Amino acid sequence: MNKIDKPPALPQTREVVPVDAPRVNGRDPEKPAAVPPPPSKWLLLMVVLVVAAVLAFGAYGHWQTNAAAEATQQETIDFVPTVRSALTKVLSAPIETTLPGQTDAFDRANIFARATGYIAERKVDIGSAVKKGDMLVRIAAPDLDRQLDQAVAQLGQVQAALAQAQAQVSLSEANLRLGNLNYARSDDLVKKGFDTYQNHDTQQANVSTQQANVEAATAGVKVAQANIEAQQATVNRLRTLAEFENVTAPFDGVVTVRNVDTGDLVNADTGGGTPMFTVVRDDILRVAVNVPQSLATAMRDGLEARISVAELPGRTFSGKVARNSAALQQASRTLAVEVDVDNGAHALRAGMFVNVSFAVPREHPDVVIPAEALIFNQQGLRVAVINDDNSIHLQPVTVYRDSGATLELSDGLHGGERIVLSPPTSLQDGAKVKLSSDQKNIAETAGPAQPKPMVTKPGEDPS
Repeated sequence: MNKIDKPPALPQTREVVPVDAPRVNGRDPEKPAAVPPPPSKWLLLMVVLVVAAVLAFGAYGHWQTNAAAEATQQETIDFVPTVRSALTKVLSAPIETTLPGQTDAFDRANIFARATGYIAERKVDIGSAVKKGDMLVRIAAPDLDRQLDQAVAQLGQVQAALAQAQAQVSLSEANLRLGNLNYARSDDLVKKGFDTYQNHDTQQANVSTQQANVEAATAGVKVAQANIEAQQATVNRLRTLAEFENVTAPFDGVVTVRNVDTGDLVNADTGGGTPMFTVVRDDILRVAVNVPQSLATAMRDGLEARISVAELPGRTFSGKVARNSAALQQASRTLAVEVDVDNGAHALRAGMFVNVSFAVPREHPDVVIPAEALIFNQQGLRVAVINDDNSIHLQPVTVYRDSGATLELSDGLHGGERIVLSPPTSLQDGAKVKLSSDQKNIAETAGPAQPKPMVTKPGEDPS
């Protein structure tokens, strides 16, 4: 292979630069830049070491992050939460409940007129205390009085007719005796041949006639007696109506309504209209209470009750359940109950809104838990029960009564179990837990006991 000859080297010439030519960056612009020398091997080695160190640091950080994540994951798997707990308690004491009620008079009577006339005299007004038999008003009824006079006169007439009928009976009996004597004589004369058979038959017919007259007179007496009884009944009725001219109180009580005054016209037997008076008995009051279905089965006559009124703070009145409707009202599913309260001091008024407290006996013992222990999710109502080995069992429960801070359970627990308070949402059945030192009992979660109200006995000075 032939070698290519290199061209001959040209002679190098130096370019002459004037002395006064300008300089750029400390060098002559006309002078070509000098070629930098290649980098040092040590510098290249240092760069490689720095890059390697950066990569090693990054790899170490990534490894450390992965290790921390795996450790966190393992801690999460092995995590045992610390929980607060409380002991459940069995309640066998009566259920204390307070229900709204309304007082009503033990007896209430609307007084209407039974005699037509004008109010001649009014004895009472609203608020008047009356005793049984006290006069309320006097009605002037002259028409009724004259009807009574007429009935009495007619009674005298029928009594005279009775005397007349009795006299007729006596006369008829005398004629009958005479007829019997004449018939006996005629019969004896006929047998001896001194009298005719015609006269004998006439005397016999006369006896029969007189016997009929006696029976007719006796019947007249009975008619007269019946007329007397009928007329006497009329007189008694009018006298009874005349007694209603004086309107009296039917029982001890107080007048709460007055709708008449002196001179007013009143009509008898207007029971559907406006009453003249309304009288109520308030020494004993009825308190009407509607008891819900949850307590209706345990409500018994004779159960003690306490009545309190907001307008009488610090006072409580005692009473007893006197009667109940025995059947629940379909519209409200409540039992109508009446409590009798002795109101001899007249501190309570009929028609007041009151609060009635009962201690209702339990049909069966219930278990009480704090409300914060209840778990409510798609699985229903449950509580987290802590077993002896500190494992969790999620127990379904049935709430019977909600008291706010506590819940009464009718099913699910037996009492004495330790349950978790405010259980975390991640708590699973069978998980392990650790107990916190902050433990509570049911009595602590239920709050402080309320002071008992003062009970005022009937007739007792509340001070």
